[in-house]
Amino acid sequence: MSDTNNTENPESTWFGETSVSPKEKTEKVLGVFHSVADNYNIMNDVMSMGIHRMWKDRFVGMINPKAGLSYLDVAGGTGDIAFRIYKKTNKNPDITVCDINTSMLSVGRDLSIDKGYINGMKWVTGNAESLPLPSNSKDVYTIAFGLRNVTHIDKALKEAHRVLKPGGRFFCLEFSHLPDPAMQKLYDSYSYNVIPKMGEIVAKDAQSYQYLVESIRKFPKQDALVKRIQDAGFDQAGYKNLSCGIAAMHWGWKL
Repeated sequence: MSDTNNTENPESTWFGETSVSPKEKTEKVLGVFHSVADNYNIMNDVMSMGIHRMWKDRFVGMINPKAGLSYLDVAGGTGDIAFRIYKKTNKNPDITVCDINTSMLSVGRDLSIDKGYINGMKWVTGNAESLPLPSNSKDVYTIAFGLRNVTHIDKALKEAHRVLKPGGRFFCLEFSHLPDPAMQKLYDSYSYNVIPKMGEIVAKDAQSYQYLVESIRKFPKQDALVKRIQDAGFDQAGYKNLSCGIAAMHWGWKL
């Protein structure tokens, strides 16, 4: 289970709270999202009581999408962020959705056709750690609720920097950590005791949602992620908490 990058990417050998090799983690995470793809959007509503929609609206509002820019949404298979960008660009977008998981991409493509969001949308299978895209090719990179599932976070951050044009912007929306220990304890109790049971009832899959809960706890805290974004080459990195830190938006500029 050795990993030459383990000191930089401690999460690379953790599948939730289970110790695994980096290769096993990638395979297991793929399995989770193949399993939950069909019920992913429904479960997001159930788990967050619909609040994830507000977070995503805030996230895209901060990005302030405009027509004429090129957007890359990584780990965005079901299209939640891409569709919001599509609408904000007056339905004249240049959006590439890249996801390692073909099941999630299939859900997103079907939704895109249903919505009539076809022109200007590309759906690409690829790993966030080695994107199948040229360097200096995108104006905006987004990743929402996907970075914590990447095996080597630092590789993904460096890839984000590589594909962005000079002046390009990086944005991440992810579950995070509450600064108040008492609130964190209450949130942990809800997460561990309720969410897997919801997964069993709604998606017939408690195990995958157990992993999703555990993966949040292994994700870097806000300040630590800012440092890693800076180490990947980004300037003016920062973050803003949402819902007291249950989620957080992070950003950086390629200057």
